[in-house]
Amino acid sequence: MAAKDLRRTPLYEEHEKASARLVDFAGWEMPVQYGGIKAEHEAVRTHAGLFDVSHMGEAVFRGPDAEAAVQRLVTRDVSRLETGQAGYAAVCYEDGGTVDDVLVYRRPDDFLIVVNASGRDKDLAHFR
Repeated sequence: MAAKDLRRTPLYEEHEKASARLVDFAGWEMPVQYGGIKAEHEAVRTHAGLFDVSHMGEAVFRGPDAEAAVQRLVTRDVSRLETGQAGYAAVCYEDGGTVDDVLVYRRPDDFLIVVNASGRDKDLAHFR
């Protein structure tokens, strides 16, 4: 895919200002490195690390059966998540194979599942 055809997140200009090395990731122009592995390691160990998640896919489950639907889709017990909490989980096929890993957020009125950009279409099709 040509660079001009790649989608950009709202943070794209910030990545450019920070001299990020940008690459094609699932159709998005995403940063993979800034100042080098050692410099990034030191920055994360001494300050903080951030990850731009605005390219990732989202599925919202709401309604009276939302919790049951999410519970059936993921490997963690989502009933134990408090409002405002998130949990990491796997999504599996009926035969036990892995579809993908996801983050599940319990919000006041629904559940939000965040899926990886590279598997978004496959994951959402599986959810349906």
